[in-house]
Amino acid sequence: MTYSPEVRERLERDAKEIIGRYPKTRSALLPLLHLVQSEDGYVTDDGQEFCAEMLGVSKAEVTGVATFYTMYKRKPAGEFHVGVCINALCAVMGGDQIWDELTEHVGVGHEEATPDGKISLERLECNAACDFAPVMMVNWEFFDNQTPDSAKQLVDDLRDGKDVRPTRGPKRLCSFKEASRVLAGLPDDLAGDGPSAAGASLEGLKVAKAKGWKAPEA
Repeated sequence: MTYSPEVRERLERDAKEIIGRYPKTRSALLPLLHLVQSEDGYVTDDGQEFCAEMLGVSKAEVTGVATFYTMYKRKPAGEFHVGVCINALCAVMGGDQIWDELTEHVGVGHEEATPDGKISLERLECNAACDFAPVMMVNWEFFDNQTPDSAKQLVDDLRDGKDVRPTRGPKRLCSFKEASRVLAGLPDDLAGDGPSAAGASLEGLKVAKAKGWKAPEA
Protein backbone atom coordinates (compact mmCIF):
# COMPACT_ATOMS: atom_id res chain seq x y z
CA MET A 1 0.00 0.00 0.00
CA THR A 2 1.02 3.60 -0.51
CA TYR A 3 -0.36 6.40 1.60
CA SER A 4 -2.67 8.81 -0.19
CA PRO A 5 -1.71 12.50 -0.10
CA GLU A 6 -4.43 13.16 2.49
CA VAL A 7 -3.28 10.35 4.78
CA ARG A 8 0.37 11.28 4.30
CA GLU A 9 -0.34 14.89 5.26
CA ARG A 10 -2.18 13.81 8.40
CA LEU A 11 0.53 11.36 9.42
CA GLU A 12 3.25 13.93 8.89
CA ARG A 13 1.38 16.47 11.01
CA ASP A 14 0.99 14.00 13.87
CA ALA A 15 4.54 12.72 13.49
CA LYS A 16 6.03 16.21 13.71
CA GLU A 17 4.06 16.86 16.88
CA ILE A 18 5.39 13.66 18.42
CA ILE A 19 8.98 14.19 17.28
CA GLY A 20 8.97 17.70 18.72
CA ARG A 21 8.66 16.25 22.23
CA TYR A 22 12.09 14.60 22.11
CA PRO A 23 15.55 16.21 22.34
CA LYS A 24 16.86 13.62 19.86
CA THR A 25 14.74 12.88 16.81
CA ARG A 26 15.37 9.14 16.71
CA SER A 27 13.96 8.80 20.24
CA ALA A 28 10.50 9.18 18.72
CA LEU A 29 10.69 5.85 16.88
CA LEU A 30 8.54 3.84 19.31
CA PRO A 31 5.58 6.26 19.28
CA LEU A 32 5.88 6.70 15.51
CA LEU A 33 5.54 2.94 15.07
CA HIS A 34 2.35 3.10 17.10
CA LEU A 35 1.22 5.99 14.90
CA VAL A 36 1.55 4.07 11.63
CA GLN A 37 -0.02 1.04 13.31
CA SER A 38 -3.00 3.22 14.21
CA GLU A 39 -3.43 3.95 10.51
CA ASP A 40 -2.97 0.45 9.07
CA GLY A 41 -3.79 -1.92 11.93
CA TYR A 42 -0.25 -3.25 11.85
CA VAL A 43 3.25 -2.01 10.98
CA THR A 44 3.37 -2.15 7.21
CA ASP A 45 6.35 -1.82 4.92
CA ASP A 46 5.17 1.67 3.99
CA GLY A 47 4.79 2.50 7.67
CA GLN A 48 8.38 1.54 8.35
CA GLU A 49 9.60 3.62 5.42
CA PHE A 50 7.58 6.57 6.69
CA CYS A 51 9.15 6.30 10.15
CA ALA A 52 12.64 6.05 8.67
CA GLU A 53 12.08 9.09 6.49
CA MET A 54 10.62 11.21 9.30
CA LEU A 55 13.44 10.33 11.69
CA GLY A 56 16.35 10.33 9.27
CA VAL A 57 17.35 6.74 10.05
CA SER A 58 17.64 3.64 7.90
CA LYS A 59 14.70 1.37 7.29
CA ALA A 60 16.81 -1.48 8.71
CA GLU A 61 16.97 0.34 12.04
CA VAL A 62 13.21 0.78 12.06
CA THR A 63 12.61 -2.86 11.14
CA GLY A 64 14.93 -4.04 13.92
CA VAL A 65 12.84 -2.20 16.49
CA ALA A 66 9.45 -3.05 14.97
CA THR A 67 10.23 -6.77 14.99
CA PHE A 68 11.62 -6.76 18.54
CA TYR A 69 8.57 -5.53 20.45
CA THR A 70 5.45 -7.70 20.44
CA MET A 71 3.05 -4.75 20.57
CA TYR A 72 3.97 -3.94 16.98
CA LYS A 73 2.08 -6.34 14.75
CA ARG A 74 3.55 -7.75 11.55
CA LYS A 75 0.19 -8.64 10.06
CA PRO A 76 -3.27 -7.09 10.48
CA ALA A 77 -4.71 -7.24 13.98
CA GLY A 78 -8.44 -7.52 14.50
CA GLU A 79 -10.62 -4.58 15.44
CA PHE A 80 -10.57 -6.16 18.89
CA HIS A 81 -7.19 -7.64 19.79
CA VAL A 82 -7.76 -10.13 22.61
CA GLY A 83 -4.83 -11.12 24.79
CA VAL A 84 -4.96 -14.05 27.20
CA CYS A 85 -2.36 -14.14 29.97
CA ILE A 86 -0.68 -17.55 30.18
CA ASN A 87 2.07 -16.61 32.64
CA ALA A 88 2.52 -18.63 35.84
CA LEU A 89 -0.26 -17.38 38.11
CA CYS A 90 -2.87 -16.81 35.41
CA ALA A 91 -1.99 -20.19 33.90
CA VAL A 92 -2.56 -22.15 37.11
CA MET A 93 -5.73 -20.16 37.83
CA GLY A 94 -7.20 -21.16 34.49
CA GLY A 95 -5.46 -19.07 31.83
CA ASP A 96 -4.23 -22.09 29.89
CA GLN A 97 -7.72 -23.54 29.77
CA ILE A 98 -9.14 -20.20 28.70
CA TRP A 99 -6.62 -20.04 25.87
CA ASP A 100 -7.32 -23.59 24.70
CA GLU A 101 -11.08 -23.16 24.70
CA LEU A 102 -11.02 -19.65 23.25
CA THR A 103 -8.80 -20.55 20.30
CA GLU A 104 -11.07 -23.47 19.48
CA HIS A 105 -14.16 -21.28 19.86
CA VAL A 106 -12.85 -18.44 17.69
CA GLY A 107 -11.01 -20.64 15.21
CA VAL A 108 -7.71 -18.75 15.16
CA GLY A 109 -4.45 -19.04 17.06
CA HIS A 110 -1.67 -16.81 18.36
CA GLU A 111 -1.31 -13.55 16.39
CA GLU A 112 -4.06 -14.62 13.99
CA ALA A 113 -7.23 -12.72 13.07
CA THR A 114 -10.66 -13.97 12.09
CA PRO A 115 -11.62 -13.65 8.40
CA ASP A 116 -14.07 -10.84 9.20
CA GLY A 117 -11.25 -8.83 10.82
CA LYS A 118 -13.16 -8.46 14.07
CA ILE A 119 -11.06 -10.55 16.47
CA SER A 120 -7.39 -11.42 16.79
CA LEU A 121 -5.81 -13.45 19.58
CA GLU A 122 -2.49 -13.30 21.39
CA ARG A 123 -0.87 -15.33 24.15
CA LEU A 124 0.39 -12.73 26.62
CA GLU A 125 3.23 -13.49 29.01
CA CYS A 126 2.03 -11.10 31.72
CA ASN A 127 -0.70 -8.50 32.09
CA ALA A 128 0.77 -7.15 35.36
CA ALA A 129 -2.53 -7.86 37.12
CA CYS A 130 -1.84 -11.09 38.99
CA ASP A 131 -4.27 -10.17 41.77
CA PHE A 132 -7.11 -10.51 39.24
CA ALA A 133 -5.96 -13.77 37.66
CA PRO A 134 -6.86 -15.10 35.23
CA VAL A 135 -6.81 -11.88 33.24
CA MET A 136 -7.49 -11.00 29.63
CA MET A 137 -7.04 -7.75 27.76
CA VAL A 138 -8.91 -6.32 24.79
CA ASN A 139 -6.99 -3.55 23.03
CA TRP A 140 -4.95 -3.27 26.26
CA GLU A 141 -7.95 -2.75 28.55
CA PHE A 142 -8.42 -5.14 31.49
CA PHE A 143 -10.98 -7.91 31.77
CA ASP A 144 -10.39 -9.49 35.17
CA ASN A 145 -11.25 -12.81 36.83
CA GLN A 146 -12.14 -14.57 33.62
CA THR A 147 -13.37 -18.12 33.00
CA PRO A 148 -13.52 -20.08 29.75
CA ASP A 149 -17.24 -19.35 29.47
CA SER A 150 -16.92 -15.62 30.20
CA ALA A 151 -14.02 -15.35 27.74
CA LYS A 152 -16.05 -16.94 24.95
CA GLN A 153 -19.05 -14.76 25.77
CA LEU A 154 -16.84 -11.68 25.71
CA VAL A 155 -15.60 -12.47 22.22
CA ASP A 156 -19.11 -13.27 20.99
CA ASP A 157 -20.36 -9.94 22.34
CA LEU A 158 -17.53 -8.09 20.62
CA ARG A 159 -18.32 -9.74 17.30
CA ASP A 160 -22.02 -8.95 17.72
CA GLY A 161 -21.31 -5.27 18.32
CA LYS A 162 -22.66 -5.27 21.87
CA ASP A 163 -21.64 -2.72 24.48
CA VAL A 164 -18.62 -4.25 26.18
CA ARG A 165 -16.94 -2.41 29.04
CA PRO A 166 -13.58 -3.17 30.67
CA THR A 167 -13.46 -4.27 34.29
CA ARG A 168 -11.33 -1.25 35.10
CA GLY A 169 -10.57 1.91 33.19
CA PRO A 170 -12.78 3.76 30.71
CA LYS A 171 -16.39 2.80 30.14
CA ARG A 172 -15.88 2.72 26.38
CA LEU A 173 -13.77 0.08 24.66
CA CYS A 174 -11.81 1.59 21.80
CA SER A 175 -10.65 -0.20 18.65
CA PHE A 176 -7.13 -1.56 18.19
CA LYS A 177 -6.29 1.33 15.87
CA GLU A 178 -7.60 3.86 18.37
CA ALA A 179 -5.56 2.24 21.14
CA SER A 180 -2.44 2.42 18.97
CA ARG A 181 -3.02 6.13 18.44
CA VAL A 182 -3.18 6.66 22.20
CA LEU A 183 0.06 4.72 22.61
CA ALA A 184 1.60 7.00 20.01
CA GLY A 185 1.07 9.82 22.49
CA LEU A 186 -2.10 11.31 21.01
CA PRO A 187 -4.58 10.98 23.90
CA ASP A 188 -8.30 10.32 23.64
CA ASP A 189 -8.98 12.00 27.01
CA LEU A 190 -10.12 8.72 28.57
CA ALA A 191 -6.99 8.01 30.62
CA GLY A 192 -8.59 9.17 33.86
CA ASP A 193 -11.98 7.62 33.19
CA GLY A 194 -13.02 4.86 35.57
CA PRO A 195 -11.06 3.15 38.36
CA SER A 196 -7.51 2.02 37.68
CA ALA A 197 -7.34 -0.07 40.86
CA ALA A 198 -9.96 -2.08 42.70
CA GLY A 199 -10.57 -5.17 44.78
CA ALA A 200 -7.49 -7.13 45.72
CA SER A 201 -5.13 -4.35 44.57
CA LEU A 202 -6.35 -2.16 47.44
CA GLU A 203 -6.28 -4.70 50.28
CA GLY A 204 -2.75 -3.79 51.36
CA LEU A 205 -3.67 -0.12 51.46
CA LYS A 206 -6.71 -0.88 53.63
CA VAL A 207 -4.59 -2.84 56.12
CA ALA A 208 -1.99 -0.06 56.23
CA LYS A 209 -4.63 2.57 56.93
CA ALA A 210 -6.29 0.42 59.61
CA LYS A 211 -3.00 -0.10 61.40
CA GLY A 212 -1.73 3.43 60.89
CA TRP A 213 1.27 2.33 58.86
CA LYS A 214 3.15 4.98 56.88
CA ALA A 215 6.05 4.87 54.49
CA PRO A 216 9.42 5.85 55.96
CA GLU A 217 10.29 9.48 55.46
CA ALA A 218 13.09 10.18 53.08
